[in-house]
Amino acid sequence: MTIARISSAGAGGRRSPARVPAGDPTAPFPLSRTLEGTADYDAIFRVVRGAVHRVLGIERPGLGLGLSDLPPFVGAYWQVTGNLIVLNEGLVQAMRANAGSPLEFNSFVYVILAHEYLHSLGYLDEGAVRRVTAHVTRTAFGPDHPATRMAEGDLWRLYPFLSYAPGGHGQRLKVVSRFDLASTQNYIR
Repeated sequence: MTIARISSAGAGGRRSPARVPAGDPTAPFPLSRTLEGTADYDAIFRVVRGAVHRVLGIERPGLGLGLSDLPPFVGAYWQVTGNLIVLNEGLVQAMRANAGSPLEFNSFVYVILAHEYLHSLGYLDEGAVRRVTAHVTRTAFGPDHPATRMAEGDLWRLYPFLSYAPGGHGQRLKVVSRFDLASTQNYIR
């Protein structure tokens, strides 16, 4: 798979010495179980970082998360060179109200965060980042996982109710505390 990135390590991304953790790379991804139960944004993001690191061998520490009243057709965004992923709070609320299980809801949040995290690693082209998100997710979780189906599909076609989620123009922003603790806990409290 050839995917354009802005540099070999991405925008602030670090290349790890080993591309795949020790052990069998075809073994089940242990963090995937996190998505099966109640999980906060930090726990879901740990799964995102772990999956990307396992599959691509790159990572980026120190990102923050904000929630905003974005238009319903925008899942989230990351500003180039920024440190904040901004998630559409209306879509999250709509999915929480309609998801059939914690796994379905957490997979939804995972896919959106993974997409934006890959942007922050230097995958700037939308088509490319969608393909890489699908590749990482399929490799980490397998073809039958809800996150894989979401990453390989179109969220608004899979969940038409998202088009009617409450939205706005991004004028309100709430910063999520205690996010990306795995890389910030030693210096941000």
